[in-house]
Amino acid sequence: MFENIKKVLLITDMDGTFLPSSKIPGKKTLDAVDRFMQAGGRFSIATGRSLQASQQYFDTVSVNCPIIMCNGGMIYDINSKQQIYDVYVPRGTKQIVKQILADNDYVGCEVLRLDNVYVPQLTPLEEKHIKICKVENPVLCGVDDIPDDWYKVLFAVEPQDMDKLIEYVRSNGFDGVDFVRSAPEYYEILPQNISKGYALNMMREVCNMQDFTFVSVGDYNNDIEMIQQADIGFCPSNAAPDVKAAADIILEQSCEQDAVAAVIEYIFNKTLYK
Repeated sequence: MFENIKKVLLITDMDGTFLPSSKIPGKKTLDAVDRFMQAGGRFSIATGRSLQASQQYFDTVSVNCPIIMCNGGMIYDINSKQQIYDVYVPRGTKQIVKQILADNDYVGCEVLRLDNVYVPQLTPLEEKHIKICKVENPVLCGVDDIPDDWYKVLFAVEPQDMDKLIEYVRSNGFDGVDFVRSAPEYYEILPQNISKGYALNMMREVCNMQDFTFVSVGDYNNDIEMIQQADIGFCPSNAAPDVKAAADIILEQSCEQDAVAAVIEYIFNKTLYK
């Protein structure tokens, strides 16, 4: 599986995996990524973030492979600045979002498009999320004013209210989209059957990487399919229980302890490259 490090792709989730709570990747992790790429390995990111919220990190860490964004809605080449693959939620999603926000005024909301992040319902938690992601000039507007071609919708909810929102969604039986919890305080609408795992399989095809060994790392429920679809899936020690159940290897290190660096060390120990 690891006979040739030049045929290994390591792809990692960002928040809670590659990034610690400070949102600043550790030096040990950055050095390990640099060593891995210098040896010929391919390194990439798979995130639920938008392009605007992701690109701030690419001055700090390099990738040498297209990245997955919007929890699988887009594969993007940051070097050529081109979309390699993308898929949008159906247009009927607007009515779903309007109903959810009308009936649940405690729910913050943002819509991710290629050009910007749109915010139809601003709450303190949603405002905090925008600041964490360093999204500059988000567009505050009504749902009907957001142009089409949505990659995903994110709802920001205090963790103690999350079960209430999930039960509301379940009881309404919304069709044509998938709902996934991506963090204790975030609940998302994605195109049906789209996930980081789906996008990972698309990468194998569109990037001609069928003969590569895919190694993935993630910590939360939106990473489960990516962990399952990789040739070997890791999770940090801080991962959610369902993710630990899906992973091939549970690391002793958390995201605060350079978990991704530990994965790279594992790859070097297994490969014939020295």
